[in-house]
Amino acid sequence: MKKYLVILLALLLVSGFVFAGGKQDKAAAPSNVVTVFGAFVDQEEARFNAAIKPFEDRTGIDVQYEASKEFETLIVVRVEGGNPPDIAALPQPGLMKNFADRGALIPLWPGIIDVINKNYAPVWLELGSSGGKAYGVFHRVNMKSLVWYPKKAWADAGLTPPKTWQEMEALEQKAIGQGAVPWTVGFESGGATGWVGTDWVEDIMLRTAGPQVYDQWVNHEIPFNDRRVKEAVEIMGKRLRDPKYVFGGPQYVLTTYFGDAPNVMFESPPKAWMHRQGNFITGFFNENIQANLLEEVGLFGFPQINSQWGTPALGGGDQFVMFNDRPQVRQFMEFLATWESGELWAKAGGALFPYKTQDLSAYGNDLERAQAELLLNAKVFRFDASDLMPGQVGAGTFWTGMVDYVSGVDIDKVLKEIEDSWPD
Repeated sequence: MKKYLVILLALLLVSGFVFAGGKQDKAAAPSNVVTVFGAFVDQEEARFNAAIKPFEDRTGIDVQYEASKEFETLIVVRVEGGNPPDIAALPQPGLMKNFADRGALIPLWPGIIDVINKNYAPVWLELGSSGGKAYGVFHRVNMKSLVWYPKKAWADAGLTPPKTWQEMEALEQKAIGQGAVPWTVGFESGGATGWVGTDWVEDIMLRTAGPQVYDQWVNHEIPFNDRRVKEAVEIMGKRLRDPKYVFGGPQYVLTTYFGDAPNVMFESPPKAWMHRQGNFITGFFNENIQANLLEEVGLFGFPQINSQWGTPALGGGDQFVMFNDRPQVRQFMEFLATWESGELWAKAGGALFPYKTQDLSAYGNDLERAQAELLLNAKVFRFDASDLMPGQVGAGTFWTGMVDYVSGVDIDKVLKEIEDSWPD
């Protein structure tokens, strides 16, 4: 019912009328106003507005940002109804491609592409393109390819972060040899249980098969039971199906809430040495750990496996696209392609940015600075594969398949079932 009410409200909005005192007036935005619609809400909305204020002060352009938790529903309805915002911040890359295919977006122009080439690694222009044309300007991003560890316990044990898969395997064996457990993992997430396992497989796929095969996998140009997918799942399974490698064994993995899993690292002594998860996970740490993050928590990038691909980064991000073409809109888009548009937000915390021209010292703490550095140094960046796949696979059989596999179901059976679920 809630979804239908949201759509009904959106249909009223797309008519272009605003309601005031029972009277309907056609709304006409002044030329120096740029409307932006996105999913940044609450604290994120406040930090985005603060970050763009220098642009408004310098240019006199009034950027009016509208936020909605129902953004992905409303933006489609507004575009279809002929009342799009000037600019939208799209969290899903598929939305950009859908709008581009419909001819709803304004392609980027040579001047802004020059700015992007100056300020970004080439991968970001590629990720913001569809059908040979560039549309998206990436701004805030997030990163999943991170491994967290108890900093004090590692220091006491004389441990240092591994940079390669071989070094990490040696670290795992050292932990096992001392009677400890290398990993802690939790899959439980209500109706989304299993997504943690898909992230593991995606990270490994990028490191073993590389970005081209990863893209073929996402687009179903290779089957889900391809040998390279199987290899990635088995590398995960070596760890998550073996009680020597993962705290509590498979039963703990399958029944533990993903946000609770890392906390066993911070017991004394630690019950596990490492936890692979995205940059958001610090918000789930115990309060005493959150209060002393820099003293208690260390991190490193999920290590490279094949040196050909370096240390890839798996994650997501918001790309800004343009629906209406005016000089003021172009000016704001060009601002978003610069480090200045993210600097104040980086200082406030809670966001990473992909600009190769950024000043890492602007980040508010060492943990966020380290994440930004890992992101900048990554030769390869890819979006979460399960988010890009058809819903019945990416948010369906892929999730449940990883649960089945960790519980002991044969890998060939699991992968065939996922493959057979792919829509024609």
